[in-house]
Amino acid sequence: MMNTKERSSRKEREGTIVSTKMQKTVTVRVDRTFAHPQFGKVVTRSKKYYAHCEGMDVKEGQKVRIVETRPLSKLKRWRVVEVVA
Repeated sequence: MMNTKERSSRKEREGTIVSTKMQKTVTVRVDRTFAHPQFGKVVTRSKKYYAHCEGMDVKEGQKVRIVETRPLSKLKRWRVVEVVA
């Protein structure tokens, strides 16, 4: 009997790169839309994440997919997986 643990699925987000001014790190803005609980109007909220991006040629304005990972620095807990068309 094998005693292997299954790794839980990691969170994934899609967002737009807003800054590439750091080394090996990009800032990604992720937008989410939801209906307001009381009024029903569609509301957009955004959040910025620091993501590790090493060896990939990315530019500001590109859409990327990021995935949750172990802490890489004080604020960086996400990695860029791929550039979305």
